[in-house]
Amino acid sequence: METFAAKKFEIPELRGISAKTTEEHLKLYAGYVRHANLILDEIARNQSTGAEATYAVAEMQRRFAFEFGGIRNHEVYFGSFENGAVAVNPNSALAAEGSKKWPSYDAWLAKFKALAMTRGPGWAMLVYDPNGAGLLHSWVDEQHLGHLPGTVPILALDMWEHSYVADYQPSGKGKYVDDFFANLNWKFIEDRFETAQKCAGH
Repeated sequence: METFAAKKFEIPELRGISAKTTEEHLKLYAGYVRHANLILDEIARNQSTGAEATYAVAEMQRRFAFEFGGIRNHEVYFGSFENGAVAVNPNSALAAEGSKKWPSYDAWLAKFKALAMTRGPGWAMLVYDPNGAGLLHSWVDEQHLGHLPGTVPILALDMWEHSYVADYQPSGKGKYVDDFFANLNWKFIEDRFETAQKCAGH
C-alpha cells in the first residue's frame, strides 16, 4: 500500500509569524499526512468486503481529497519559507510569463492580495496551466474545492485562521498577507514554475 511521509522543513525566523505558530502549523500538516494514510488503509480494507461497502468507500474517497490537498498545499506553503526571504527575480521565466497578463509585479501583487482576502477558510494560489492559459489565480476552499484541473500550484498562501490568528488576531489578516510576501523565498517559487514548464515540454 502506497503511503505518504511528512516532509521536514528548515524554516528560519519569520517576520510576524511566530515560531510557535509555525510549530503548531507543521503539526497540522503532519495530521493531514497521517489521516491520508489512515483513509487509504480503510479504503483497502473496505474494498475487500464486497459491494455492500461501496457507499463507505465512496465517502472515504471524498475525504481523501481533503487530506491529500492538505498535504500538497502545505508543502508548497512551507517550502516557500525555506532558506530565508529571496526577492523576486525580474529576469526569471516566471516574471516573463507573468508579464503576459499583468503590467507589473505590483499590479499582480495587488490582485493576488485581494484574492487572499476572500472570506472563509481556504487558499489563495498562483497556478500554471500548461495547456494554454498560462498563469492563473485560484481560490481553493478548504484544501481541495476549486483546484483548477490540470494546473500546477506555483505559489500557495494558506488563509485558514490557524495560519495567522494567534499572531495577528482576526483583524490582522491583511498584515499576515503582507508578512507572507516579506518572508517569501521567490527562488523556490521560480524553480517550481520552471519545473512545471519543463514537465509540460515548454
